[in-house]
Amino acid sequence: MTAIHLKGTYNLAAMYNKDKNLNKVRTIADYQFGKGCGEVLFPDGVTFLLSRTNRVRQILHNGVRIATVRARDGMLTLSIAGAIVLHRILPFPSYRVVVCEDAAPFASKGKTVFAKHIISMDSELRAGEEVLVVDVSDKLLATGQLLLSPHEALSIGRGAAVDIRNGINEEKDG
Repeated sequence: MTAIHLKGTYNLAAMYNKDKNLNKVRTIADYQFGKGCGEVLFPDGVTFLLSRTNRVRQILHNGVRIATVRARDGMLTLSIAGAIVLHRILPFPSYRVVVCEDAAPFASKGKTVFAKHIISMDSELRAGEEVLVVDVSDKLLATGQLLLSPHEALSIGRGAAVDIRNGINEEKDG
């Protein structure tokens, strides 16, 4: 486990806090996605990229970004690699937004998902939460932030519903 500043320098003081950082991000993941997700999402051996103030900003595993800790609220934003892990362990329909076949190629390329293209979604979701965008066969297409509540997205049927961060066919940092 390593701690590296975003500027690329190693921080020895932060390396002593590696277990504390690992416990912190696992706890955030358990709170955000459900009990047990933190340990699967962040196995031993992850690397932390730290801010100038020694706060965890990004979590990498084998050099691939798994998640980023949002400075605004301390919650996690997922990369495609992190979304693949969560998709594998979370049962359907948890944290999923199901889109129609017409919208699937656009979502997988990182384009916004509109409410009229949503077929179904996890009814326990709240606006602002990190979601997995899937097609009708539960194939992962993208990860993003839900902009509307499930009730709004399914009843109103208009406007942007999911702000896609990363599509499976186009990795973009967000």
